[in-house]
Amino acid sequence: MANPSLLILPGDGIGPEVMTEVRKVIDWYGTQGFPFDVSEDLVGGAAYDAHGAPLSDETMEKAQQVDAVLLGAVGGPKYDTLDFSVKPERGLLRLRKEMDLFANLRPAQCFDALADFSSLKKDVVAGLDIMIVRELTSGVYFGEPRGIITENNERVGINTQRYTESEIDRVARSAFDLAMKRGKKLCSMEKANVMESGILWRDVVTEVGKDYPEVELTHMYADAGAMQLTRWPKQFDVIVTDNLFGDLLSDLAAMLTGSLGMLPSASLGLPMANGRPKAMYEPVHGSAPDIAGQGKANPIACILSFAMALRYSFDLGTQADQLEAAVEKVLADGLRTADLLGEEGRDPVSTSEMGDAIVAALEDSI
Repeated sequence: MANPSLLILPGDGIGPEVMTEVRKVIDWYGTQGFPFDVSEDLVGGAAYDAHGAPLSDETMEKAQQVDAVLLGAVGGPKYDTLDFSVKPERGLLRLRKEMDLFANLRPAQCFDALADFSSLKKDVVAGLDIMIVRELTSGVYFGEPRGIITENNERVGINTQRYTESEIDRVARSAFDLAMKRGKKLCSMEKANVMESGILWRDVVTEVGKDYPEVELTHMYADAGAMQLTRWPKQFDVIVTDNLFGDLLSDLAAMLTGSLGMLPSASLGLPMANGRPKAMYEPVHGSAPDIAGQGKANPIACILSFAMALRYSFDLGTQADQLEAAVEKVLADGLRTADLLGEEGRDPVSTSEMGDAIVAALEDSI
């Protein structure tokens, strides 16, 4: 059988640095009997500099052919003055849309070694392990009409929140399937009190829930959900929500753990002919151009994104557990990149030193 294929898109800012550390992990698994066919290409500002577009048609075609895409980060102030249609982020949105990656999985897990690093009290976040499933290819970010028009001699910005039953149904089923593998609890969040799209969302999720009688389904308004996430986040297991609210709530949940540099994500679509889902994996953090090239970036979120690829694309759950345990061991041993130091009086390790330490922990786990 052919090796599973990965397309790496390092992107901009710290993207290439953190991806270098992921390549070390990928190469290590290759020595353990799990080789991957890896190719690399451009996305975001790097692609614009080379091709005049944030994602070339050729790269888009490669993304459609591989088993999974691993993306670093896109954007930076260098590109702020570009037309909206060619900004680096449009490359990311094109990948999500054309690959039809409708289910975005954002875990928020607090490692024991970092429980004191959260801005919330330790007992609130210690042991936290929740999953937010965000609908990714519809809603207000894609709905039509959209744009800026002139009306009564003033500009008007228009964005349309739009969902079909089938779009809600498929992301709900993804969330229920995840809940079945976890704690069998699912909370659906919307704004059914003020938005018709929220009413439809609640109706469809409730109907889907009838096919999953073992899962405890609850509903919550998204603003109340934000409050509850900061009050007592461990009440949740899996949360499913729309594109806009998912964007906000997943970033809120991310900071419960103390640092965006720790959090991975997966964006999944329908199964391909080989049974694997269309998939893209990326860290939650941005391109952080202010620290790019200085060895200060935390590679853990990108490395954990590869762990999600092992789990969800390649059915290598044991290896995913092994990699996550290696990260936890390194943190328990006291290694910290600059973003994880806070007020602690210790020296940070560099991006490459953190990657090397994780590979060493993997080696020790054999």
